[in-house]
Amino acid sequence: MTIPVREMLGRWQTWAGFAVAAVLLFGVAPAALSTFRLGLLGQYLCFAIVAAGIGLAWGRGGMLTLGQGVFFGLGAYMMGMHLKIADAAHAKASVPDFMQTAGIATLPGYWQPFESAAFTLAAIVVIPVGVAVLLGLGVFKRRVKGAYFAILSQALAAALAILLVGQSTLGGSNGLNGFRTFFGFRLSDPVNRQMLYFIAAATLLIVVAVVRQLMHSRYGELLVAVRDGEERVRFLGYDPANIKVVAYTAAALFASIAGALFAPIIGFITPAQVGVAPSIAFLIGVAIGGRTTLLGPVLGAIGVAWAQTTFSERFPSEWIYAQGLLFIVVVGFFPAGLAGLGALARRLRSPEKAEVSR
Repeated sequence: MTIPVREMLGRWQTWAGFAVAAVLLFGVAPAALSTFRLGLLGQYLCFAIVAAGIGLAWGRGGMLTLGQGVFFGLGAYMMGMHLKIADAAHAKASVPDFMQTAGIATLPGYWQPFESAAFTLAAIVVIPVGVAVLLGLGVFKRRVKGAYFAILSQALAAALAILLVGQSTLGGSNGLNGFRTFFGFRLSDPVNRQMLYFIAAATLLIVVAVVRQLMHSRYGELLVAVRDGEERVRFLGYDPANIKVVAYTAAALFASIAGALFAPIIGFITPAQVGVAPSIAFLIGVAIGGRTTLLGPVLGAIGVAWAQTTFSERFPSEWIYAQGLLFIVVVGFFPAGLAGLGALARRLRSPEKAEVSR
């Protein structure tokens, strides 16, 4: 098979895959699931958006990002602030309800810009990207990598969660909750909740398309080269830090967008959802699905989130141990994740051919 024909076949397979995903997400799921279950699927899709970015940064770039809860939380809280201000304006109140309970009579200065929907949407994109660029340049230019980078990113997630707990103007440990509207649409209306699901589904498809384009571009080749031989890339005249920053920033942007969608879908956001534990949960889904593939992180995140919802209801105390054991088994014995089981099965069926192909 010639290269042009192979490329054309791969392109058609990609389009076919997106078409199947669109049919499942926009046709089958809304028809088969209740409003409640569709909302749960919307939450899982938000986790999948985060996972797609982690797959790019960790799977392709080798950056163990244990702090995606930071950017997820930034997006969620900024969206939550706008929604609470809108709810207060609808109720003809000067401050959100939780501020009234806490005795806060005027809207804090850093809340006031989020009265604007345009500013909120811009901030959800610009602020996490700016934080990621500054943090990435500060870390990668100093050649911090491996376990040191993972610990640093995890410490940032823990610090953000602790900071949020102490902020009474952000709801403290209770966070922001009780959202009633989403840009003028009532969240109590099932039609509007379905609209939120469709937005999350469309966003996931767009993010997967962007990640695929990055993976199959020249930049994607450089990112893999940095992961496998950073010093060699530096000797060739490229700056590995800049290459890493792009992937890290893209993952941060996707996490922020996912958080901004997650807040109205679930109806609240708390510090417990942006700390260390959620960041590790994002990573578990990516590892189980297969971090080096395109769809592995997405399917892994959805599968782990579904399993957590299903089994934690029946086995609330045992599920966390099962989740940790599953992560250890996959990372220790199946580093390619579930996406690599097919290749493993083929090698076991024909070890001679596998040995020759090496």
